[in-house]
Amino acid sequence: MRTRFREDKTTQAAARLLHLRGGAMSHLKLIKLLYLLDREALLRWGRPVTYDWYYSMPHGPVLSYTLDLINSEEAGGRTYWGRFIAPKSNHEVRLRDAAATPADQLSPAEEALIAEIFGTYGGMTRWQLRDFTHTLPEWTDPQGSSMRIEHRDILRYGGLSDDEIAQVEADLEESALADAIF
Repeated sequence: MRTRFREDKTTQAAARLLHLRGGAMSHLKLIKLLYLLDREALLRWGRPVTYDWYYSMPHGPVLSYTLDLINSEEAGGRTYWGRFIAPKSNHEVRLRDAAATPADQLSPAEEALIAEIFGTYGGMTRWQLRDFTHTLPEWTDPQGSSMRIEHRDILRYGGLSDDEIAQVEADLEESALADAIF
């Protein structure tokens, strides 16, 4: 069973990263920062922030549903994402209104991790970030296509034991079941 993608948390995390960057950034840079955020959250806490699916693509790992939101041409703000983040234009995304973006779905620890990720990687260009994510052990060159990255791949390369990985996967399965019930 798969955990439910959290568009609200994803939007709020993206908005926080955009705010830290002055309200706008390259969509490639944003998707890489969000991947690094989820990756670090998974390694530290055994759970991601977005609960998105990860894929290796030619420009590095991406969050699948988030990339779909970024690439959506919807301009009316009919999704949670679209209410706060304007459609991509000239390879850039921007906040609609920085003052109106909530952060009520993010925990203080998640907000701190967002700031840490931005502090570590936010000064890199989109191309430097792309190149950096190509060095992550879970990324595999998909030869022009895409390949799924599983949580266990990130956890294994992050140094967790088989027992620890099994526990994280069981916890994520339990979260998915709770999402399905509620």
